[in-house]
Amino acid sequence: MARAHVEDDEPQARLSDGTIARVVPSRYAGGYELDVDGTPQSHVDLDDPAHLHFEYVARMGAVIDRLRMPGQPLTAIHLGAGALTLPRYVEHTRPGSRQQVIELEQPLVDLVRARLPLPRGAQVRVRIGDARDVAGRLPAGLQGTADLVVSDVFAGAQTPAHLTTVEYFRILGGLLAPDGVLLVNVADGAGLAFARREVATVREVLPEVIVLAEVQTLKGRRFGNLVIAASPSPLPVEWLPRLMAAGPHPAKVAQGAELDEFVRGARVATDADATASPKPAASVFER
Repeated sequence: MARAHVEDDEPQARLSDGTIARVVPSRYAGGYELDVDGTPQSHVDLDDPAHLHFEYVARMGAVIDRLRMPGQPLTAIHLGAGALTLPRYVEHTRPGSRQQVIELEQPLVDLVRARLPLPRGAQVRVRIGDARDVAGRLPAGLQGTADLVVSDVFAGAQTPAHLTTVEYFRILGGLLAPDGVLLVNVADGAGLAFARREVATVREVLPEVIVLAEVQTLKGRRFGNLVIAASPSPLPVEWLPRLMAAGPHPAKVAQGAELDEFVRGARVATDADATASPKPAASVFER
């Protein structure tokens, strides 16, 4: 995570909670960043959609690269639009993919489309509304057919509580094909109490789970992002060395007995007791 450089004259949109979304040039990686109320949400390189600058997004991209045959179109559902970084990546690496994006904020979508337009011909449909509500009402033709479901939803710097529960993940699990993969972005800090609970909650719905993260983040020594990859079917063991090699480095992929130990004592989150993800300190976004 890194705080974007924001100028008052950058294109912007006011969101429903009063926060301001801006598209700003990236000072560090080329391309642009979507900044919402001081929190960097997405990075996009229009000249190279395969450039995934944020580490956790690159880890998601490494998993996506393992799905199906290389270049084969996917059916993908993305919860949380951001700047449409991963839909662009899927379209670029797997032309002809059918993609659905669910986003709460119409002004955000309008801003991104105007400032960072999608490639001509991209089959990306955006549905406006609450991620959980819309996901639960998707057409029957999408139920049980998705090769990929991505949950990366933040209100400011936090994931809302109702998008962290077993009831929510049951909805997402129902969208997956028998060998489809769910990717969940989890942000947490010291001790990883929230992340441990999220892994336990996802495992309640989907039996096959691995976690990808930077080594120190997975040890709970620094605030950062962990990526949960889960499926109804076994994740191929040959993925693991390739995911490690794909980085970013230093990379860690936790599975099996290590993941059992990771979630030991963690309670499954339900609608009755869930909490939003922890809010990071402002220093997390400083370079």
